[in-house]
Amino acid sequence: MMRAVTLGALLALVGCGSTPDVDWAHYLGDPGSSQYSPLDQIHADNVGELQLAWTYHSGGADPDGRTQIQCNPIIIDGVLYGTSPRLDLFALDAATGKELWRFVPFDDDDELSALGVNRGVTHWNDRIFYTAGQNLYAIDAASGVELFSVDLHAGFPDWASELFVGSNTPGVVFDNLYITGHRASEGLPSVPGDIRAFDAATGELVWSFHTIPHPGEPGYDTWPEDAWTRTGGANAWAGLTLDESRGLVFVPTGSAAYDFYGGDRQGSNLFANSLLALDARTGERRWHYQFVHHDIWDRDLPAPPNLVSVRGVDAVAQITKSGHVFVFDRDTGEPLFPIEEQPVPPSSLEGERAWPTQPVPSAPPPFARQRLSADNVRDFARDRLERLRPSVPFTPPSREGTVMLPGFDGGGEWGGAAYDPETKLLYVNASEMPWVLTMIDVENGSAHSGRLAYGAHCLYCHGTAREGDSLGVYPALVDLEDEDYVRDVILNGSGVMPSFSHLADGTLDSLVAYLLDLDDPHPDPEAESRLPFTSTGYHRFVDDNQDPAIEPPWGTLSAIDLDAGELRWQVPLGGEGLGTENYGGPVVTAGGLVFIAAAKDERFRAFDKSTGELLWEVRLPAGGYATPATYSVDGRQFVVIAAGGGKMGTPSGDTYLAFALAPP
Repeated sequence: MMRAVTLGALLALVGCGSTPDVDWAHYLGDPGSSQYSPLDQIHADNVGELQLAWTYHSGGADPDGRTQIQCNPIIIDGVLYGTSPRLDLFALDAATGKELWRFVPFDDDDELSALGVNRGVTHWNDRIFYTAGQNLYAIDAASGVELFSVDLHAGFPDWASELFVGSNTPGVVFDNLYITGHRASEGLPSVPGDIRAFDAATGELVWSFHTIPHPGEPGYDTWPEDAWTRTGGANAWAGLTLDESRGLVFVPTGSAAYDFYGGDRQGSNLFANSLLALDARTGERRWHYQFVHHDIWDRDLPAPPNLVSVRGVDAVAQITKSGHVFVFDRDTGEPLFPIEEQPVPPSSLEGERAWPTQPVPSAPPPFARQRLSADNVRDFARDRLERLRPSVPFTPPSREGTVMLPGFDGGGEWGGAAYDPETKLLYVNASEMPWVLTMIDVENGSAHSGRLAYGAHCLYCHGTAREGDSLGVYPALVDLEDEDYVRDVILNGSGVMPSFSHLADGTLDSLVAYLLDLDDPHPDPEAESRLPFTSTGYHRFVDDNQDPAIEPPWGTLSAIDLDAGELRWQVPLGGEGLGTENYGGPVVTAGGLVFIAAAKDERFRAFDKSTGELLWEVRLPAGGYATPATYSVDGRQFVVIAAGGGKMGTPSGDTYLAFALAPP
């Protein structure tokens, strides 16, 4: 079989009418995160004839809807590599879906609940790299045998050596270096966001870049002097993009911990919420741009940037949760469209110093609405909207409640954008879901110190009254009776919840007692939280049917002309024309199509990439909250999607489905 070579060569082959065997060899398609394929066997005129070619049940779906598959699989030389809801790694015959081997990283079901999700894997030479739990594994690609593993705490300072760390998104390989970010806790304490490169042959740490600068490093003066010894986050959880010819790795970072109050980290906080251009060989910073100064809204950069060409300039385009696209010269970091530092409201919380301005690009226009107002709010929400702080972008968190639009999950999200080198269009999906962020005072000196621990570590997910959220993502923590189970979940994590094994024994005992409504075994009337405020949790602004407070559409797919800096078209995504909240991204092809699932209505769709017209859709056995992949084997083009469900209150699944035209 023929391995994918250069994009230009593939375009030439496809253009000649043949269908070569084309891989999907990297997460999101290629090192530049294009989410593009030159295949055109499936095109606008025949996409309606797609049929199910094979299905594969990967196993491990939670019947209670708590597992997901977010994996964008890779396909190399006719072999598909993907992961299950339980994070088993497997290899399939990409033409038939037949399992070739499986690697199971955990034997104990109690540990399996702590794994979280996986969005993809990385191939290098004879091995597959992927992360399960806190370990990065190197697996033999032919047999599924483990070659070695690396603890993702490698290179961290001693104070972070026992804190939660993981990685949902795969890294990239340049020469013999596996370069990666990681996932960190959203609260305190949290591991630092160091970007690290490991020797792909041995697993040895080669270089680190400190996203929270150490003394003497650039950006150190944008934090308190001791921040590097105690502050975490500013991590690259969303994945990386590689420019192989330049030897540059582009790194999008997230917010510093704690997400919603920064009184203990005053300053602009470089290099949080930044796009970093690093020398892939050494980790040396070439340039950076910060999208949010002193983030107190959890405005992480949500996806790897796209390598693009804009008016003949090699550029890099970064989507944001706020629904913007920022475009920069790859070599210099100069914006290709003017960016204005706009004044934003001050904070009303004591000790907080919100940054006075935030950057907004002049073009392209936002691909998601920016505020909830009298002109677009639904009737049921009007009274409540009047009681909240005005819905202005970058209004700081408050006791009254602050509308977040786009919401905590965008706007843009981890599914990323697809870039078509033929049309120079960027395709991106967005959710139009307002959320409400409300802050409360932490009750220092509480008679039950477990309540203080709950406020510091649990409240912003599980709610002030331990009621959980309306979709069941964060379960209610009431009427608990099994002490061993509660302790085990706190220590090991569960689903999207990280481990809190770093808690001191006394704090853990008190927290367990509080959750079981028992007396505090270690009362400390003078106990105080590190922070004076915490959030009441992640709350969508919805009606009783879970429909958003804003008028439809509630989810969209947009095509953005990067050369012109204009929105070419925008259509609702899902929900019979109303759109729905959505997770997972698009794939664009030379066949004139945009493939995307993502929507809450559990359908997989194909749109005309020139007009946005819906051309094909099929119901999946569970929600397709992942980015699809397309490839060809033996002259036949396939499109595959993971249907893992489990988000937005929808059932979980375990299925990979591949679609193709009927064999000739």
